Amino acid sequence: MKINFTLALLLLWLMMGGTAAVTAQDMKQADKYFQNYEFSLALEAYKTILEKGEPSLTVVQRIADSYRILNNSREAEFWYAQTIAFPGADPSNIFLYAEAAKRNANYDKAKQLFLDYGRKVPAQAALALKMAASCDTALHWMQNPMAYEVQKHPQLNSAGADFSPVKLPDGLLFASDRLIANQKQQTERSNWTGNGYIQLYIAKATSDSTYGAPVPLPSEVNTEYHNGPGVFLAKENTLYFTRTHVVKRSARHASTDPTSWFKGSDNRTHTNRHGIYTAEQKGEKWNNVKPFKYNNTDEFSIGHPAITPDGQVLYFVSDMPGGFGETDIYYSERQKDGSWGKPVNAGNTINTSGRESFASLGENGTLYFSSDGHMGMGGLDIFRAVGPHKAWTKVENLKYPLNTPQDDLGILMDSTGTKGMLSSGRLGENGYDDIFTFEEVSVPCTLIGRTVERFAVAGTSRKVEAPVEGVLLQLLEEGGTKPLEVYSGKDGGFVFPVKAGTNYTIKGSKPEYLTQTRSLTPDCRFNTDSVKVEMIFNRSTPNKPIALENIFYDLDKYAIRPDAARELDKLVQTLNDNPSIRIELSSHTDSRQTNRYNDMLSQLRAQAAVDYIISKGIDRDRLKAKGYGETRLINRCADGVSCSEAQHQENRRTEFTILE
Repeated sequence: MKINFTLALLLLWLMMGGTAAVTAQDMKQADKYFQNYEFSLALEAYKTILEKGEPSLTVVQRIADSYRILNNSREAEFWYAQTIAFPGADPSNIFLYAEAAKRNANYDKAKQLFLDYGRKVPAQAALALKMAASCDTALHWMQNPMAYEVQKHPQLNSAGADFSPVKLPDGLLFASDRLIANQKQQTERSNWTGNGYIQLYIAKATSDSTYGAPVPLPSEVNTEYHNGPGVFLAKENTLYFTRTHVVKRSARHASTDPTSWFKGSDNRTHTNRHGIYTAEQKGEKWNNVKPFKYNNTDEFSIGHPAITPDGQVLYFVSDMPGGFGETDIYYSERQKDGSWGKPVNAGNTINTSGRESFASLGENGTLYFSSDGHMGMGGLDIFRAVGPHKAWTKVENLKYPLNTPQDDLGILMDSTGTKGMLSSGRLGENGYDDIFTFEEVSVPCTLIGRTVERFAVAGTSRKVEAPVEGVLLQLLEEGGTKPLEVYSGKDGGFVFPVKAGTNYTIKGSKPEYLTQTRSLTPDCRFNTDSVKVEMIFNRSTPNKPIALENIFYDLDKYAIRPDAARELDKLVQTLNDNPSIRIELSSHTDSRQTNRYNDMLSQLRAQAAVDYIISKGIDRDRLKAKGYGETRLINRCADGVSCSEAQHQENRRTEFTILE
């Protein structure tokens, strides 16, 4: 068992006699760094204080907070564990400890911490239960991943944070806080992170999937402070991008971090706020930089733009007054005179009490965004809005592996919705984001089938099954020309290798049996999964009735019910698979009503079934409708016999008989 960290430090300090005294000036300077959002400097200052003197709750908590703000969840988890060991620690540290554990995929620990927080703070019990449940969900997603292959891009990433890739006509645009020697804009460090300031880069395409060395945009776009992320409107050769300003702090809470809108301390006189700007591209030059009409950096932030290809709707993120949470998704629509309309909140289907950020649009128009307010795996998860613009019905988590316990954001999705790029902190031990490629893959798995014949038990509606040996099974992949072939064994079994998400057709044939086909698309998550298929074969013997499953009618009705239509569709397929046969479609009633009435009703039912089959393209000459009334009951429910409705319904059936 590990010794409690705070106790171990205290013992060490006592043994050393506390020789290196902590001065008030040391603490004042460390607090100043923290209050000024210079967290990389604050972290080192607090660590130095910790080395000099007895560990205190304030110092340990500030170290934990600094690591959390810097997105270093591994260190944050460790230091919050030390924080809650102090008797006077606020219970909120348990919640922050749980969040850090969740971001590190320590879901069992996180769940228990959330529940502990709910017990200690009853007013937050509902939130605690929700967060605990999210740990179970996230663990399930990791154990049952979606079929995507995700890889770190080999050319675009640096030692810093690289994120939010977007397409340009000739390459890729993304944001980065990398440091580059001999370039002023890329050599000055941000005391927030210790990295450079966020700048926009272009990587020219050298093929469909490779790029040249990233080059920063010129000073017209990249000022000496934070710039990015952005999006490019090809129709107008215009870049929409986020630019950060240092402004005098107002009384209300302020945005500070150009990527996460961290609230920070209330003791600072100035803060960071974001605005959207546009720049026109003319060849290699960028000029005519203009602010967005609704920027108001004295009061709130607007950033993370995304725009529809026709340039008519601009989505963005803001913490302007009147939202649902810390930051919300908004949109502005282009007016007839070319100006932008007043920002509209995307509503509570999209927005939560948390952070919604990093808006982007798929090539098919789907709205994507990141959120820590919807049910997620930890940190920011990427979500897809379901439904058209202004009529969204719900949002969907993209799940693992597109999402992870770390921050996932800034997705670039192609028109098929199956591949693209995203940015994520999944591999960064220091919390920095990298750019990844992803593509949906077909998981190989196994189709396990069985061929059977069903026999009716005389005098009842029951049936028994028997395997059919020696059936030729042919599996054809969509778009393929040569099928795989196997024969069913003595037990009727057969096996094919298949791939998830691929459309297949199985055709089964054997002399003296009707040919059958089945279409299927395997849904496999792992290559150890299997798909089970049962194919039912009927003999091609003339004048022998074959009962159709679930072709039932409501009492005194002859309309085709939806469940009957599904079964008749199978008969349509059988007729297509066996083009030489002609059949009689017969209908039967129960014993209630008069014989004449039942004869008439059964004929109407048989004709309704025939008409349905004809509507599906089967030649009328291949079909004969025949109503038998109550003359062929399959159970004891004759006139005068008391029977249940279920027993009567067994007699209200449809059969087909091969005539030739």
